[in-house]
Amino acid sequence: MASRTGPWLELTVRCDATAVATVAEVFAAYGIDQGIAVEQENPSDDPAAAAVAGPPTAWVTVRAALNLEDVDPARWADIHGDLWQVRQALWLRSRSQPIGALTIVERQAVAETARWMDDYTVHPVGHRVRIRAPWHAYEPAADEVVIALDPGRVFGTGYHPSTQLSMEALEGELHAGDRVLDVGVGSGALTIAAALLGASAVDAVDIEPAAVELARANAARNGVAGIVRVELGSVGPDGPFPGRYDLVVANIIAPVLMELAPALAAAAAPGGALLLGGVHEADEAEVCAAFEAEALALDRRAQREKWVTLVWRKARRG
Repeated sequence: MASRTGPWLELTVRCDATAVATVAEVFAAYGIDQGIAVEQENPSDDPAAAAVAGPPTAWVTVRAALNLEDVDPARWADIHGDLWQVRQALWLRSRSQPIGALTIVERQAVAETARWMDDYTVHPVGHRVRIRAPWHAYEPAADEVVIALDPGRVFGTGYHPSTQLSMEALEGELHAGDRVLDVGVGSGALTIAAALLGASAVDAVDIEPAAVELARANAARNGVAGIVRVELGSVGPDGPFPGRYDLVVANIIAPVLMELAPALAAAAAPGGALLLGGVHEADEAEVCAAFEAEALALDRRAQREKWVTLVWRKARRG
């Protein structure tokens, strides 16, 4: 790995030796291309190894580093969104190869941590929604909805264009009393916003245990723990929430959206809406084809920079 003289993030993935190239390709696709280290290990006594798809033949740990000094300071806010996409990309590939969950450890210098905390104060995400750091005081305007959000370890601050577009669409689609499902909860921004905007119940899922724990804590911090349920897993009949919802939200990368298209469509109640975020413009045509195949009608589209949000409508019965 490249030498490091300043703040950096260490990314670690445990996988079978045959999947190292796949992990490296995912890292490189998201700009983490300064080299990786591969460490051999013996998984025979490790129960976590058995939980990963496939019989490992040679269990290894893959490590990579993202040196924050190499990142344009103007893009620091995007790091959370980029690394969240890395997590999802690795999870998608783990469906067919023995690849474990991504672990990220922050190795930030004290001065850089203080700078980040100073910069992360209050910022608009939707038209009405504002996200504020829990350590920052803020007096909202009469029509503002304010979420106190701890982003945790790169689970999302709300700066990413896909989150902003998804929040704007959520504000436009949500009706008082709706039941909402959020697939890929992250730090909980969309889930908590749905509860504060008038949903009667919000269920959320995530494949990352740390995200589930963080989203639960953020829900409690915002006083909506009685409305919000967050569980480990995904969408579908084998998931923790197999019911139907007035609004289904999925702000996740395009390959995962396409794989989950049947389950996401099934989770929407007749007449309900399906809000898809995290779609890069290069993947839009494929995503649309996948959801058109589920007999959904595209209701509206919004784009910011190269990111697209799509709102689909499910027909009412008879």
